[in-house]
Amino acid sequence: MTDPSPSVVVGWRECVGLPDLDVPALRAKIDTGARTCALHVDAQWRFLDGGTPWVGFRVSPGGGRVVELRAPVQDEREVVDSGGHRGVRVFLRTRLRLAGVEREVEINLADRRGMRFPMLVGRSALAGLFAVDPSRSFVHGRAPRRSTSSLPTP
Repeated sequence: MTDPSPSVVVGWRECVGLPDLDVPALRAKIDTGARTCALHVDAQWRFLDGGTPWVGFRVSPGGGRVVELRAPVQDEREVVDSGGHRGVRVFLRTRLRLAGVEREVEINLADRRGMRFPMLVGRSALAGLFAVDPSRSFVHGRAPRRSTSSLPTP
């Protein structure tokens, strides 16, 4: 019989990666109050590829780097943010790397401008594998801070 308890302890903030999107490191808030993950995008646009809906988007993962990405749209649905505001968001599925563990998760694309963390990791991504210790942070290493400018630093 296997132990059903989570085996990896994470802090309330951690460094995560999105390997399928070529984003090796992002600062993320671990938020068990949120159901899904949210990724800050600077811009997003919709298009069709072979008749299938896709989304293009720009992210600033840190160090002044800006990356333009694209992914198939998995879903589009209403989300209620922490302030109680409702809005329709695009969802995609991709791999999330947290504490050396990779799993496929659902991520919605959001405008998190003004938030301290470009990524929010919700409880569905944590379920069964992770336990959160809210007294700790960056247990598994730090990610670069997001630049306030999109220009590379000398």
